[in-house]
Amino acid sequence: MEKAGKERDKSPSLAPPASTILHDVKAERLDLPKRSIITRPGFGTSGQRISLLVNHFRVSVRYPDEYFYQYSVSISSENNSMVDSKVIGRKVTDKLYQTYSSELSGKKFAYDGEKNLYTVGPLPHNNFEFTVVLEESIGKRSGSPSHSGSPNDSSKRSKRTLQSNTFKVEISYAAKIPLKTISLALQGAETEKVQDALRVLDIILRQQAARRGCLLVRQSFFNDDSRMFTDVGGGVTGVRGFHSSFRPTHGGLSLNMDVSTTMILKPGPVLDFLLANQNVKETRYIDWLKAKKMLKNLRVKAMHSNMEFKIIGLSDKPCNQQFFLLKVKSGSGAKDEGETLEITVYDYFVKHRNIELKYSAYMPCLDVGKSKRPNYLPLELCSLVSLQRYTKALSGTQRASLVEKSRQKPPERIRVITDAVRNYRYDEDPLLVACGISIEKQLTQIDGRVLDTPKLKVGNSEDCIPRNGRWNFNNKKLLNPSRIDRWALVNFSGRCDTSHLSRELINCGRNKGIHIGRPYTIIEEDHQCRRASPVIRVEKMFEQIMAKLPGPPDFLLCVLPERKNSDIYGPWKKKCLSNLGIVTQCISPSKINDQYLTNVLLKINSKLGGINSLLAIEHSRRIPLITDKPTMILGMDVSHGSPGRSDIPSIAAVVGSRSWPLISRYRAAVRTQSPKVEMIESLFKPLANGEDDGIMRELLVDFYETSNGRKPTQIIVFRLILNRYNLSHRDGVSESQFAQVMNIELDQMIKAYQHLGETDIPKFTLIVAQKNHHTKLFQASAAENVPSGTVVDSKIVHPRNYDFYMCSHAGMMGTSRPAHYHVLLDEIGFSPDDLQNLVHSLSYVYQRSTTAISIVAPVSYAHLAAQQMGQFLKFEDSSETSSGQKSMTAAGNVPVPELPRLHKDVAGSMFFC
Repeated sequence: MEKAGKERDKSPSLAPPASTILHDVKAERLDLPKRSIITRPGFGTSGQRISLLVNHFRVSVRYPDEYFYQYSVSISSENNSMVDSKVIGRKVTDKLYQTYSSELSGKKFAYDGEKNLYTVGPLPHNNFEFTVVLEESIGKRSGSPSHSGSPNDSSKRSKRTLQSNTFKVEISYAAKIPLKTISLALQGAETEKVQDALRVLDIILRQQAARRGCLLVRQSFFNDDSRMFTDVGGGVTGVRGFHSSFRPTHGGLSLNMDVSTTMILKPGPVLDFLLANQNVKETRYIDWLKAKKMLKNLRVKAMHSNMEFKIIGLSDKPCNQQFFLLKVKSGSGAKDEGETLEITVYDYFVKHRNIELKYSAYMPCLDVGKSKRPNYLPLELCSLVSLQRYTKALSGTQRASLVEKSRQKPPERIRVITDAVRNYRYDEDPLLVACGISIEKQLTQIDGRVLDTPKLKVGNSEDCIPRNGRWNFNNKKLLNPSRIDRWALVNFSGRCDTSHLSRELINCGRNKGIHIGRPYTIIEEDHQCRRASPVIRVEKMFEQIMAKLPGPPDFLLCVLPERKNSDIYGPWKKKCLSNLGIVTQCISPSKINDQYLTNVLLKINSKLGGINSLLAIEHSRRIPLITDKPTMILGMDVSHGSPGRSDIPSIAAVVGSRSWPLISRYRAAVRTQSPKVEMIESLFKPLANGEDDGIMRELLVDFYETSNGRKPTQIIVFRLILNRYNLSHRDGVSESQFAQVMNIELDQMIKAYQHLGETDIPKFTLIVAQKNHHTKLFQASAAENVPSGTVVDSKIVHPRNYDFYMCSHAGMMGTSRPAHYHVLLDEIGFSPDDLQNLVHSLSYVYQRSTTAISIVAPVSYAHLAAQQMGQFLKFEDSSETSSGQKSMTAAGNVPVPELPRLHKDVAGSMFFC
């Protein structure tokens, strides 16, 4: 296998002369035709039939000709105070039920809590209004010391008073939504208002949950039930709830019900939370600056008054030094104005309220007042209210704990879901009853198929037949092993026996067919460097490497101190891949055995240009519709920063197949782009000088150079789109994203191809892959997960569009989640069987693993590449390029730092393996 990255200068260029580029730049301004999502061409038949259950519950509609009447809800304040739509929304609902039954003519309604209200049948009045009065405590809460810095301020002790805020609520007719649009959509018709009708049904479900006091997260709801809580550490708790949404499918309308999990802050004493959140055992170790940031805007309940407050900050001084003014009556008569004392918060609670404070004396107080009217409470008297969402990214340890504790085997998941449908009794809701909607209480039974397992070729052209999606290299050699002569081992960890590691790695490599010479040197990090910054530690290590080696090594094996989230990882990868062009593998072994070393060698071999295994049909060049014509396969993904971080740029990664007719080798191109933007912005990127600096050009040229000068006439695109709303194929947001992929991203790919001087545009097959949906498949007659290769393309799929579910991997723990593939365009013309078998086969070409993976390898590689290159942005010199200059690209008014480009010696490698 040639190293294309190093041979680039010797290869013929696919780029046209400058005159042609200028001509094509003008031509590409012509609008390309808009495309529509294709309809289903048919159903697959290959594979062995299997009887399945799915967590969809059949829904029947007795009165399909009914209408939902939509009314706009407008809330305005008489005194211009802030309107909290969530609080006001609850009051509006209560007021409508309690006072305005005549205006509603006894009709039940669904209210989204903000701007829309729905009824079945019209209200007697198209427009009416009413007022809602909210009473808010003002002045000093009884028994809570306040301080404003002035002895004459209203912070003197007084009884709690109430201030009334009046809001005007106007309700006016907006639209009429026919329920019949759902039945038309089920018949395959394209109707504009079907999304509106489905949205009303989902709002009805949400309103039910809201009345029960649940936490609502889109279409999921979570009860305040400690039996559903799972502590994952760091003061964070996973809470199990349910997702529910109505879905039009090929088999009719259904209710999709599934177990769902969200993260909340662990309810209970604030002190206990802070200790857990900062991972300290004693209060004296609490970092109060971090605590202040963490606690801001959280809700607490004061144990001495049973009142709820919102934290706005912490006091500047400890509880026993934070003074406020207290007015005390002498008791000599009603006209007695008493005297004003300056007293600490600590003394007030201990001496005047007779409340014992064990821990609070030397800690700050919680400020639960206003910005100019502090209201201080000792920490130990406050507990965090339950069901407060935690929206930050989980650490690796927290994520592993959550996965471990929330796994459910298929029988348990079936029981929990069916119990929920029966207990919540959705079809007894008055609005659903008015529509004649009834919901079955049993999971839907469907037919699926189990596709034949792809056969693999390993070393010595030996056949390897996976069993239930798994295989191994016991007594087998890699198909095309690389050779490692000049290499070194570096150790940032003080716990690893590097001599033993190198010996075992060499022995394991010999058994797998990889020649590994003795390491040129083994370098242990100087103990004095371990307190330095990650960048300095990496630089010091490379000073030793360059001093001890006669020249740059071909490969570096790096032992990290932590398995996950090591701060060395980003600087090390950037130095190797961007600055020096050295292939590297990072490890952090807990135990060194044959299985562990084999998995490491699979990654190393792939990075160095070797091939671990191939599909048998790939090896013999018998892949339908791909072997006959030069075909390029792309995997695309966009990785976003942590939730709540709008300043972190998103990272777009595209991997493209190389060395056609192989479909197991890929190269990645990665770029930064505007934060939280899902569409890839740099597929085609014309510069002022007429050149294209986009992703597609890079991958097209690489395909040409590694495929004996052949240009792709067919391109298969797998695009991973995270379905953030968990509503999958019927969600309007996903539908709009699909249209953008087809009419924006695909146009950019075509323009990049034309910019290279080509007039014959390749045929495209465009497939969107989704993982985070809520459809689960179960065997009807077995307790195990569905077998590897299970595919479903009927009953639960879209009634019109071309989609299918595939569980290509073998689920060993918990309940398997199938991948959901949406075929948006198929100019190549695959039959359903050929396309499904190709997708299945692409789950077996993942060179890092000896198992079939849950989603096609090109998408998995793109996801990995985005994650790995994202590490470049996570350390202090992230914005520096190899030349030392800071490089920024503008995205609107927000500057986006550019990623350092890979060194030419590793640009063509599978560095992401």
